Amino acid sequence: MKFRRVPLAQASGHILGHNVSSAARRLLKKGRRLGELELAELRSAGLDSVYVAELDAGDVGEDAAAQRIGSALAERAGLRLELATGGRVSFCAPARGVLSIQSERLLELNLIAGVTLATPPNHALLAAGQAAGTLKIIPFALAGAALAAALALVERGVLEFRALQPRRVGILVSGAEGRRERLLDTYRPPLEQRLAELGSSDVCVEYVPFISEPERELGAAIERHGNAAADLLIVVGETATMDADDLIPQAIRRAGGQVSVVGAPVFPGNLLLLGYRSQMAILGAPGCARSRAQNVIDLLLPRLLTGERPGPREIAELGLGGLLERAREPASKDTSGAGQSDADA
Repeated sequence: MKFRRVPLAQASGHILGHNVSSAARRLLKKGRRLGELELAELRSAGLDSVYVAELDAGDVGEDAAAQRIGSALAERAGLRLELATGGRVSFCAPARGVLSIQSERLLELNLIAGVTLATPPNHALLAAGQAAGTLKIIPFALAGAALAAALALVERGVLEFRALQPRRVGILVSGAEGRRERLLDTYRPPLEQRLAELGSSDVCVEYVPFISEPERELGAAIERHGNAAADLLIVVGETATMDADDLIPQAIRRAGGQVSVVGAPVFPGNLLLLGYRSQMAILGAPGCARSRAQNVIDLLLPRLLTGERPGPREIAELGLGGLLERAREPASKDTSGAGQSDADA
């Protein structure tokens, strides 16, 4: 595409490059294809030349290019597409769910000359109809090679939307028998509220008292919930997991599961554990789960409830932005009278 000033006699069929105003009013808007009617208006305004965009062979107009890339993105990601106008298409969430982004591929796409895609933060929880991205073709036309490169990237997967689904969830609260009511009252309400807000109200809560063999007792409970076809099991209690051979990891392995991650680069929420047993995800939640303030649980629950199975890499990626808002407040703002212990992390 060439962008230059030409005499009106040579402007027919080209795209108007700049807005044209006359007598304090806009006469023609940029991007308009120049025909005899438009040229007559320019002549009547006393102009004898005009800036135009001349498309090369193989160039694709901005709306057509945006439509082709946008349609491919929406189909591949499971998003709703809004029609192109002015070289722009936008995407909306078709339901409540999580938008995941392949950040390296998004970067590659935005490095293609003339192509821009803006999105929410990675793994954002979106409401039905909420904006999931906007694609804008910057010039009036996109080179054919650039369009082909963009479509090839989209085919590899840039965006993925997963709707929230109602899931069967178990909550295991563990600790000394004498602390049963206190621990249930502490953990149950905030966890059940979070799950209900995310559309999962089929929740079974069980207290596991540690009597003589905690690993065996907790492992048996994990096995029961797995055999009952729970999709997600949240394990909380008096102590958070500090090591891959700690109590909860040993109980998971005893129940026939695998420990995937111990520790997360998120605060509050460093002492996270994540494991799996067949179809069931197991979330070992740190003490901050008893608070309704944002913590690592809020970052992971929506993803787990869409059926995603994060592993070590996905948890490591949480470090960028993992210092959550409440944790960034100056210490002088803490009026609670209590600091955060390692068990809360």
